[in-house]
Amino acid sequence: MIGCRSRCLNSSMKMAIFVNTPPKIMALSLQTKQQPTKDTSCESAVTSGQQHNLTTQHPPRDASPAGLLSIAEETLAEFLSKATGTAVEWVQMPGMKPGPDSIGIVAISHSCTGVAARACGLVGLEPTRVAEILKDRPLWFQDCRAVDVLNVLPTANGGTIELLYMQLYAPTTLAPARDFWLLRYTSVLEDGSLVICERSLKNTQNGPSMPPVQHFVRAEMLPSGYLIRPCEGGGSIIHIVDHMNLEPWSVPEVLRPLYESSTVLAQKTSIVALRHLRQISHEVSQSNVTGWGRRPAALRALSQRLSRGFNEALNGFTDEGWTTIGNDGVDDVTILVNSSPDKLMGLNLSFANGFPSVSNAVLCAKASMLLQNVPPAILLRFLREHRSEWADNNMDAYTAAAIKVGPCSLSGSRVGNYGGQVILPLAHTIEHEEFLEVIKLEGIAHSPEDTIMPREMFLLQLCSGMDENAVGTCAELISAPIDASFADDAPLLPSGFRIIPLESGKEASSPNRTLDLASALDIGSSGNRASNECAGNSSYMRSVMTIAFEFAFESHMQEHVASMARQYVRSIISSVQRVALALSPSHLSSHAGLRSPLGTPEAQTLAHWICNSYRCYLGVELLKSNNEGNESLLKSLWHHSDAILCCTLKALPVFTFSNQAGLDMLETTLVALQDTPLEKIFDDHGRKILFSEFPQIIQQGFVCLQGGICLSSMGRPVSYERVVAWKVLNEEENAHCMCFMFMNWSFV
Repeated sequence: MIGCRSRCLNSSMKMAIFVNTPPKIMALSLQTKQQPTKDTSCESAVTSGQQHNLTTQHPPRDASPAGLLSIAEETLAEFLSKATGTAVEWVQMPGMKPGPDSIGIVAISHSCTGVAARACGLVGLEPTRVAEILKDRPLWFQDCRAVDVLNVLPTANGGTIELLYMQLYAPTTLAPARDFWLLRYTSVLEDGSLVICERSLKNTQNGPSMPPVQHFVRAEMLPSGYLIRPCEGGGSIIHIVDHMNLEPWSVPEVLRPLYESSTVLAQKTSIVALRHLRQISHEVSQSNVTGWGRRPAALRALSQRLSRGFNEALNGFTDEGWTTIGNDGVDDVTILVNSSPDKLMGLNLSFANGFPSVSNAVLCAKASMLLQNVPPAILLRFLREHRSEWADNNMDAYTAAAIKVGPCSLSGSRVGNYGGQVILPLAHTIEHEEFLEVIKLEGIAHSPEDTIMPREMFLLQLCSGMDENAVGTCAELISAPIDASFADDAPLLPSGFRIIPLESGKEASSPNRTLDLASALDIGSSGNRASNECAGNSSYMRSVMTIAFEFAFESHMQEHVASMARQYVRSIISSVQRVALALSPSHLSSHAGLRSPLGTPEAQTLAHWICNSYRCYLGVELLKSNNEGNESLLKSLWHHSDAILCCTLKALPVFTFSNQAGLDMLETTLVALQDTPLEKIFDDHGRKILFSEFPQIIQQGFVCLQGGICLSSMGRPVSYERVVAWKVLNEEENAHCMCFMFMNWSFV
């Protein structure tokens, strides 16, 4: 496949038993496979790949209390040999930067059965608190649906043996969910270290067992766990080992990298555990109430509800009340309906004016599609900042009317206004890998007489995975309409996108790709020089995007709403395909009319005008060497350490260009930058100063502003020492645009 051709997997890819077979039948067919066991050492595992139909190699293990204690002691020894020894050959995980700002030391297995990851870090929590948090896996591991403790056995040394049944959500519609039957052993070592270790119980007798469960594929956890060592000055040093066999044979071949990659395992489990502990530690040491009047734990709970609700809709388990309804002859979009009392009570649907909602069921439309050569982080950022490119106002109005009527009483700083949507930041994790925000959508009503459809609506939105440099990171954009009260227990009906990279090859430098994209979409110049720079610098990428949207409705409207939802998801797929095509580096470089970013005459000319105008008004050179050609001039401007941004000379200035430092400061791309008004990056005080100085810029040609604070597109405050603003003149000495240089900026 060339470029970024994206296809809806459910209809185009022939993965019969996994795509087109109903979940119940699929799960039953998987359970007929015999799953062999090797349980002799830390390398023991269910054999994977083509060997999954072999027979059992060893006699059953004793699962009586004495037998379980023997298994527990073996598990402890094997876990410690991985956590602190060389039982597994560990290599540093790609993309992890060591240093004081690093989350810790993360390694992945070089060659072992299954997938394995190891992490080590320092957290400011006592060992018992760390153990309590890690044992409650559903609270920090978003893929974990449930952990049931079915039996607890105390040991003579003061430890405990627990028998657990754990279920994991499937990350996409194209694979079945996983479950585990586990033994967990908690004990204290002679040096005072606390240990929690786990392994799967397989091929046992004389004790409890867990038969296969419908809709789940039984995976295996090899000896894994947590070694928690107390620090003298307080806090804990934690060693994490995750080692699993996720049965990759049970998923379509295109998805097997997700189940065969130790990097993916590290990102989803080991690193997430460390980050969650650091987040809890940070919240303990900081103020209990945020600027929005909500405690961090309450905001974190909202994020977890969004993520969990999205996973529930995406998986559609029958024990939660979901049933699949027939399609319209094309199986690209799956429709499920849930009218169970538990689901509706959880929503507590009501209008803000006191009248009860007539909605008595929930419908979910979901699909998956394959994307090629499109960075998930860039695509997700575009979807976040350009909602109007894919969303339908009519569907937004329908959703808002089903949940509430009336304005949402929220206040706070605005991050940006992107084509009718205003982003209001709520919270972010300390490493800014996850953001919680409120989106205000304006102009939703069809007409002034429209009294049912609200003229504005609010979405609670969770976005994560927008760091282009993170290897193997899943990118998510999940939102749900919120009612006027926005209470901590507000009803949530999550919908959104999940983009999972199928390879872990790192992207080359994003500046060139982003600038090339802006040149292609904004300038669109023709010429005879095609560029392969971006395609040559980036590795071949594939990712799978899963889309799931939920709608509340009246039961007698099911057929109509199902048709509406099906067409809506299809239109979103078409929009994503179009956007992904534009974002693909190989697509850009395969067209002769789309030039290399640093070879585009328009961009080179703009750089020449910027530097000449700066010298004209301020009497000094902007760049150290200004006697170079236009192409070298643009390169120097692009890599300048200060943030340099251009905007239009209009009543409401809008950004048109930025160098790399400017994009880094605003945490955006050149494409998203095009729709960002200048005023939106400042607070009220900054806007007043800016507008008061506009006349001086126009008359005098330049102005110097004192240092202050602005906001990135992600809501992060940015401090700067000062700002220099000047008019940019063209060859005829007419004003072309304004240029701003933010000097010595840094994130607060």
